[in-house]
Amino acid sequence: MSNAHELADATPSSRDRYVDVLRVAALGVVMFGHFFMLGIVVEPDGAVEVTNALTQIAWAQWLTWVLQVMPVFFAVGGFSHAVGWESVSRHGGGYADFLAARMQRLLRPTLVFIAIGTALGVIVEASDNLSSTAIMILRVVAQPLWFIGIYLAVVLLAPSMLHLHRRWGWRVLAVLALATALVDVARFAWGAPDVIGYTNFAFVWLAVHQCGFFYADGTAQRGGRLFAALCAFGGLALTLGLVTFGPYPVSMVTLPGDEVSNMTPPSLALLTCSMWLLGLVLLLRGPVSRRVQSRRVWLAVVVANGLVMTAFLWHLSSIIAVNGTLVLLDAPVFPPIGTAKWWLLRIPLLLLTAAVLAAVVLALRRFERPRAWEIPPVSERRPRRSGLATLGGVLALLGILGLSVAGFAGVLSMRSEQLVVIPMASLPSVVLVGIGYWIALRCAGAEKLQQRLSS
Repeated sequence: MSNAHELADATPSSRDRYVDVLRVAALGVVMFGHFFMLGIVVEPDGAVEVTNALTQIAWAQWLTWVLQVMPVFFAVGGFSHAVGWESVSRHGGGYADFLAARMQRLLRPTLVFIAIGTALGVIVEASDNLSSTAIMILRVVAQPLWFIGIYLAVVLLAPSMLHLHRRWGWRVLAVLALATALVDVARFAWGAPDVIGYTNFAFVWLAVHQCGFFYADGTAQRGGRLFAALCAFGGLALTLGLVTFGPYPVSMVTLPGDEVSNMTPPSLALLTCSMWLLGLVLLLRGPVSRRVQSRRVWLAVVVANGLVMTAFLWHLSSIIAVNGTLVLLDAPVFPPIGTAKWWLLRIPLLLLTAAVLAAVVLALRRFERPRAWEIPPVSERRPRRSGLATLGGVLALLGILGLSVAGFAGVLSMRSEQLVVIPMASLPSVVLVGIGYWIALRCAGAEKLQQRLSS
C-alpha cells in the first residue's frame, strides 16, 4: 500500500486520470456481469444445470447495452498505446521495446494464471477425475484468456494502426466499420462460412481501439458535449434499429441457444453499441474527472489499477469455486432464476465471491507489477529484433487463444478443441505462450525499461 501512496503522490498533473478510472471500471463491470449471468438450477431430483440467467430473464438482456463494456477497455487501450508508443519513440526505442513493455504488463499475471491452471489440470487428469463436469469447469475458468488474446493481437498492430490514424484519420475508422458491415452482409445475406464472420474479431475491435487514438490526440475532447451526445444517442438509435429490423439479437453477450451472437463473432450491432457506450463515457468525463482529483479517490484508483488484471483473470474461477462448493453442500441458495428470493440472494453470494477473489488477488498481486527496464543503446540492440519480437508476440497470441478454447482440460492426453480451423490442445498452447513471451522480451535486448513506457 505504501507503494500505492507513492505512486498516487507522484502522479503528474498532466496525467488523464479518467482513463485509469475507465480501465478499472470496465473490467469491474465485466466481472460483475459474469457473476450476475451465472444461473444454477437445482432440480427436485437433485440434478444440477448451469445456464445463463439472461436466457430466463429476457428483459435483463437490454442491460447488456450498458454492461458490455469491453469496447471501453479497448478504446482505453488505444489511448494507452498511443501514449506508450510516443514515450518509447521519444526515448529512442522501437517496436520491439514497445511490444516487450506491453506484453510484460499484460502477460506477467497471465503466465501465473496459466501455470496454476495447467498444474490443476494435470492433477485432475492424473488422479483420474477428468469427468465431463471437470472438463466443463477447466474450460470455463480459462475463458478470460480470449480477451487477453484479442487484446494482444491489437497490441501487435497498435503502432501500425497509429501510423494509419495519423495519416488518414477518420477514414481508417470508416473503412473498418464498412468492412464490419460487409462481413455481416456476407454472413446473413449470402450464407458465408463461419471463417468469414470471424474476421470481424479484427475489424470490430480494431475500430474500437482506433477510437482511443482520437481521445489521445484530443479530437474527441474538442468535440465537446455535443459530439459526445451525438455519438451516444446516434449509436443508441443505430443499435436499436439493427436489433429491431435486422438479424441481430438484443443481447450484446453470447447466450446459449442463440443462432446469432453479437459477440462471437462481433457484429455491426456490437460496433454501434460501442459507439453509444463511448459517447456516454465522453459525457461522463467532466464530473468523473473532477471527482478523481480527490487524493482519497485517486489512491483507490491507483490501488485498483495494480490489482485489476489479476482480479479479471481469476474472477470466473472464484465464481465457480463459491457456487460449486454451495452445490456440494446442498445449500438452499439456488431458488428459481428471476424470483424475488433469487435476486435477494445475489447480495450475499456476491459478497462471498468478492471475499474469495480478494484472497486470491492478495496472494498473487505481486505478479502484476512490471519490472523496470531501460531501452538499450543502438549499438547493443539485437539485429532483426522487430521481426523476431513480432514472431514472439504471434506465438504467444496463438497459445493464449488456444488455451481460451481448450482450457486446462486434458493436458496430459492432449485433448484438443477447434480454434476457428486449427485444433489446439492445452500443453502445446502453454509452450507457445512461454516461448513467445521469452522471444519478445529477449528481442527488446534490455535490462531495464522504465515503467512509464507501459503507462
